[in-house]
Amino acid sequence: MKVDILKQFSVFMPNRPGALSGLARVFSEKNIDILGLASEVRDDSGVVRIAVAADADVSAILSQAGFSSVETSLISVELEGRPGELHRIAKTLADGKINITTVYGSSGRAGGISRILVAVENVQKARALLETLSAAGSAAAQPS
Repeated sequence: MKVDILKQFSVFMPNRPGALSGLARVFSEKNIDILGLASEVRDDSGVVRIAVAADADVSAILSQAGFSSVETSLISVELEGRPGELHRIAKTLADGKINITTVYGSSGRAGGISRILVAVENVQKARALLETLSAAGSAAAQPS
């Protein structure tokens, strides 16, 4: 399991054809890799959450392109694609009294790598808990 802190940008968008294309173009033109993407749409507007590991000033880039956004940090967890992994992560955070505010990700094929992106109220504490979980899992996987 690999645990990192990424930047998440919640971008406020109109709900109309081509809106996502325009946003994606900004990231493409600046050669910024999108590691995760989720959206919520209501009536005539929505929010697109984009996770990146970029060092670039994405807030400024988005602002210059005419987009309103909010930057937050979130936890990226890369793990084996197998049943039960989301439960293990969610339980670890719950046991540590960490509230999850947003979660999205991708599932890998069996034996492949999945990525779960988790926005929480205390990023540093969540990272420490998940790194401890990762270390415990690695120790359990070692032959005796």
